[in-house]
Amino acid sequence: MSAQTILLLFIIFFFLDLGWETILTLLNLHHVRQNAGTVPSAFAGTVDPATYARSVSYTLVHGRFGLLAGLVSSAIRLAVVLTGFLGTLDTLVRTLPIHPYLQGVVFIAAVSLLFWIVGLPFSLYSTFSIEARFGFNKTTPWTWIADLAKGLGVSAVIGIPVLLALFWFMDRTGAFWWIWAFGALTAFELVMSILAPLVIAPLFNKFTPLPDGELRQAIDALATRLSFRTRGIFVVDGSRRSRHSNAYFTGLGRAKRIVLYDTLVSSHGVEEILSVLAHEIGHEKHHHITKGLAISIAASAVGFWILSLALPWAPLYKAFGFAQPGYHSILVLLAFFSGPLTFFLEPLVSLRSRRQEYEADRFAVQGMGSAAGMKAALLRLGRDNLSNLSPHPLYSFIHYSHPTLVERLAALERFERALPQT
Repeated sequence: MSAQTILLLFIIFFFLDLGWETILTLLNLHHVRQNAGTVPSAFAGTVDPATYARSVSYTLVHGRFGLLAGLVSSAIRLAVVLTGFLGTLDTLVRTLPIHPYLQGVVFIAAVSLLFWIVGLPFSLYSTFSIEARFGFNKTTPWTWIADLAKGLGVSAVIGIPVLLALFWFMDRTGAFWWIWAFGALTAFELVMSILAPLVIAPLFNKFTPLPDGELRQAIDALATRLSFRTRGIFVVDGSRRSRHSNAYFTGLGRAKRIVLYDTLVSSHGVEEILSVLAHEIGHEKHHHITKGLAISIAASAVGFWILSLALPWAPLYKAFGFAQPGYHSILVLLAFFSGPLTFFLEPLVSLRSRRQEYEADRFAVQGMGSAAGMKAALLRLGRDNLSNLSPHPLYSFIHYSHPTLVERLAALERFERALPQT
């Protein structure tokens, strides 16, 4: 396959991806506008017209802004490819009087910095204008700058050694370098999944053990009843940055912990919080985290294998303006190709995720003996977070990792009806 053919195929898949995503977004925005006048019947009596109007406005503003940001980013990405910028940058970096591995680090850092700069104005506007306009943003400029500095520091401390190690495997371990690299990176990711909540997350947020009281005692009783062991229940100061609420589990094995946003604790009743936690415990009991990790590892193996096949392919480098092959070059090219060549897999990923959410919801209803708490929690989260209550069916099918609120409420009622009668 010639360099011209490779470039043409990239452009075709690039516009297929961009066009499909643009059509989906426009369909969703049109659907939301069409249903803006009346609260959906499923929420009659639970969502007032004023709140629904704000959720419609929030969805439309975010959707239009996201569409603009995506088009600008895509235009820059296409310009970088068509102008041969990557090859020019590679030639320039190779003149630096440093080790070739470090040249690779500089190249990847420069490309990453370029797209970070492109996205910076959109990130700032989203945080300090849109989120602030709808009463969600609590991030101060100082917090934003501190997060940025910490994020760059963590990326450098972790990313540079990982890249150097990867370059070494590619350079020194022969034809099957990708197997060694895959094994090493997988082991590193497993270690990081344990260390991240203990070492990295506290750099950005304060995690406080949930104090003794009604909620703590109720959670301990729930965990005992559901045979769930955890290393602790923590409250994170999410309100420092946003009014959005959430709860999650983090860590693996004996290091896993329950984390509650302080906004969730302050705005939800005990029964609602217990139902949300029962849902999260359901994910663990159904081994969703372990299954997801296994799929991620398998996908990583396939990615490394593809990388090994593409590494010596000279026309690929020529298609994007590189004068010669390079370890860092192939990593960037893989990143450029990954979106356009895999966008058709998103519905499968979303479908699997939604199926797991239903399983966790069913577990929560069974564990609580009722769907009331879960339904109340979901409705409150939907109202408080101004969720889109009337998404286009195709848009939600492709993009939503969770069922729509209407679908979840209907499923919860079915799960409750299926409970053994006492």
